[in-house]
This record gives sequence, structure tokens and C-alpha cells, in this order.
Amino acid sequence: MLRPAISPSLMCADIFRLGEIIDGFEKNSIELLHIDVMDGEFVPNFCLGTDYCRRLKAATDIPLDIHLMVSEPENKLEAFPFGEGDMVSVHYESVGSKNLAPSFEKIRKRGAKPFIAINPDTPTEAVSDWLEMTDGVLLMTVYPGFAGQSMVEGSLERITALRRLMDENGYSEKSIEVDGNVNYEKAPLMRRAGADIFVVGTSSILGPGDLTDNIRKMRSLLDEVTG
Repeated sequence: MLRPAISPSLMCADIFRLGEIIDGFEKNSIELLHIDVMDGEFVPNFCLGTDYCRRLKAATDIPLDIHLMVSEPENKLEAFPFGEGDMVSVHYESVGSKNLAPSFEKIRKRGAKPFIAINPDTPTEAVSDWLEMTDGVLLMTVYPGFAGQSMVEGSLERITALRRLMDENGYSEKSIEVDGNVNYEKAPLMRRAGADIFVVGTSSILGPGDLTDNIRKMRSLLDEVTG
């Protein structure tokens, strides 16, 4: 199993305490900062724009995990300040059967890691043709666009199927990131199914309680599965 990594969703962070929260992430060695970008077209919501990403990039050395829920992502990548060590996810559904290669090539050229994201209704087999060009898959366990949803039924089975698909095709070193209702109960189940990057929010570390204690609890639960 790949080493588990925690990627807190900044959409769920209290903007009035953001500096304090980022400081807490740094002190607790958080691996990634998940940034949900929505254009009101690909999903019916707007969230976290380019200036937010730019300021965050300047404020911390924690790599960015930019999740582009936008139409025509290949034409919008230049607006975002990502580079070496960052991750950028582009949705399969944003271009459908069109070519995703230009987006992945642009991301890789700037030193970042391209990921392909899929919605709950998209078959896991849809990623097969793109695994060679990407560093992993972002598997949505809720429908994209809004925080606070319950996990879609069958999501654990989809993680298992995706992990099997990747392993059988020689991509066992590539990651599965899960996004949606990743709470203390479900995260270990997702880990056991084959996920290794966990997008967390108000249902876990950004919920009630002390931030450091919450992070330690999540790490302990994930590490127990890792063994």
C-alpha cells in the first residue's frame, strides 16, 4: 500500500482563521492542501479562484492539490499558480470523449502531477486510456459542487475496482485520491479498499475539536489499516 496522505479541503476552512489553520497544518506535517475550483458551469457553484490559490501558494510550502471542476480546463490552466510538487486534477467529464492529453501535458510541463478525476456516475474503466499520462485518479465519492454530502452508495466498491484495475495494468505505484464525506468512520474503509490520498473537511479534521488532535486521530486510523 502507498503511504497515506491527508489533503484538507480549504473550502471547508474558516476564512477568518485561515492563517492559524495553515500554521496548524504545517506543524502537523499535512501533505497537501486541497483547493476546489468551480466555474459555475461544470458544476452549479462558484468556489476558490485564482487569486486565492496565488496567495496560498505564497503563504506556505505545503504543496497545492488543485481540483479543477471547470469546463475547458486546458484553456484555464495558465491562470493557476502551480508548479513543482503540486497536484492538479482535471475531470474526465469536462471534455468527455475529447482529448485530455493537452491538459495533462501542460500540467506535467510545469513540474506538477496530473490527476484524472471522475464523478460517481462515471465507470472506473473510463480512466484506463489515461493512466499512463497521469500520476493517479481522484475518485469522487459524492457529486461535485457542494460540501457536506453523504457518500454515494457503492463508492467503496468503486475504490476497490479502481485499485484492481490500476494494479493489474502495472500502475500500482499510482495514487487513488478520494473526495467526499471522508470522515473518521469511512476513511479507514476507503484506505482498506485501496485509497491513499484523503480529502478531509468538516466531517473530520476541520470539524469540532482541536485541529492537532483531529489530525492525529485521522492519521492513527489510517495507519492502523496500513499496518
